[in-house]
Formats: sequence, structure tokens, C-alpha cells
Amino acid sequence: MNRPIFLIGFMAAGKTSLGRYAARRMGREFIDLDYYIESRFRKNISQLFSERGETGFREIERNMLHEVGEFNNVLIATGGGTPCFFDNMTYMNERGITIFLTCSVDVICHRLLVAKIRRPLVEKCSPDKLPSLINDMLKDRLPFYTQAQYEFTADEYDKAAALALATEQLQEIIKQQV
Repeated sequence: MNRPIFLIGFMAAGKTSLGRYAARRMGREFIDLDYYIESRFRKNISQLFSERGETGFREIERNMLHEVGEFNNVLIATGGGTPCFFDNMTYMNERGITIFLTCSVDVICHRLLVAKIRRPLVEKCSPDKLPSLINDMLKDRLPFYTQAQYEFTADEYDKAAALALATEQLQEIIKQQV
């Protein structure tokens, strides 16, 4: 089974951590969609948001998703908003396996506050207002995220044992797909 695996979920849910770990263990190429975009455009996501606005960025994101989605034997960590625009969720469900990483608001807040990289949609938010902003954004995004074929809880994915367990779950899903 060489179809792409797409990890979706809110920012800081652990898509990159799980994706990198699982891809290595499964012999797949790992692609972080945000890094892929940054390398193609030679600008970081914040710069692209600033120059093109969210709509312009989302158009780039869609085009790059369709590009990497045509690759075989890849595990792709999407951006948090990727599934919520255009036909992205439909495309991913038709092209490969989609897995929604759920994560509690508390864990997301903690990860965003300690992260070295600032996210354009939350970088101007004060720490005390961050939980409310995340809750509001999740409300809008959940209808898209829940269209995924599978769902994993990602609160613990920064720990080696949890990453190994999630990788085993991914391998089981692939076996069922064959």
C-alpha cells in the first residue's frame, strides 16, 4: 500500500513529531507541508501570510497539497488549516489515508507557548486569550477534521512510547487497507 498518509489536526497537535517518527519506522518519505511550501517559495509561512494574505496563502497551500499528494509512499503532515479550505479534505480522503490527531486545548496552548516558531494565526494573541482563540478556531475546523477516516489522540505524542504506539496503529490501518 503506497498511497499517501495525511496527518491532519490543529496546529501543535503533534503532526510533525508523529509524522517524522512514523515515516522513518515505516520506510516512507516524510513531508511537512509547511516546510515544503517554505522551501519551494523560499519564504516562511508568516512572510507568505503577510505578503499574500490568508486567501493567497491557502491557494499556495492547496496547490502544494495536490503536488505532494501525487507522490507515493509518503507520510504528509499538513498545516492546521489545510483541511478547511477548498476541496482539500475531499482530495486527501480520495487520494490516501487521512488521520485526525486530536489534542486538548490545554496541551495545544502549552505547546504553542513554548514553541520557538510563532504561528501567524496566533502570534499576536496574548497567553491569557490563547485558550479562547483556540476553542473558537477548533469550533470552525472540527467539521473538516472529523471527515478524516481515522482519529488518534495526540496529547502524548512527544513521548517515545506514545510515538511507537501511534506508529503501530498506522501500520495496522495500512494492513487493513490492502
